[in-house]
Amino acid sequence: MAAVSRLASPSSVPLQLFFNITSWFGGAFHKPLRACTVLNRARLPGHRNHNEGVIDMTQLRKLEEQVAAWPHISVHPHRFGGREFRFGNAELGHVHVGGIVDIPFPRAVRDALLADGLAEQHHWVPNSGWTTFQVRSEGDLKHAVWLMRLSYLRYAIKTSSGPNGMLERESEELGLSLHLRSLLQQHLPAKPESVIADPLTA
Repeated sequence: MAAVSRLASPSSVPLQLFFNITSWFGGAFHKPLRACTVLNRARLPGHRNHNEGVIDMTQLRKLEEQVAAWPHISVHPHRFGGREFRFGNAELGHVHVGGIVDIPFPRAVRDALLADGLAEQHHWVPNSGWTTFQVRSEGDLKHAVWLMRLSYLRYAIKTSSGPNGMLERESEELGLSLHLRSLLQQHLPAKPESVIADPLTA
């Protein structure tokens, strides 16, 4: 396959639309990012003008539907508003109301993604495994799913009966670099683990 805007105030969008958005995301709003950089795979713009309106909610719905369809994935309200995706007890990532997608990775994977311009460092915990990406278009949606699938693969290979084959197939489908493949190979288990994964420590 193949960072945040500020949600417009309730007065700048139809009242019913505002209630629909806040209802879906638990009524919480995500704080804006500082100015963002340009990535190789997709452009991450800076702050959205306050009067530009809200993100197309259809894109976020599509993201949730695609990720929720993967085996062993459950969807939960995120504590800061939005949707959180889990593989067992481990968080794959979450999406906020402004279209911000936050995904945790092992630090080495995160560093490789940033070096290749495939994600941005997290704005609140930059010295961690967390990454950030913003969805504003169909192309952004595909890249966000790509990042989520990469996070998913880390846990899926641990519970697969054929982890080496799964890693090879997924690496081809995702177009992973040799470096990213080698980093994921470090998570191959000696034997399949339970679906209930340990809490994530990025």
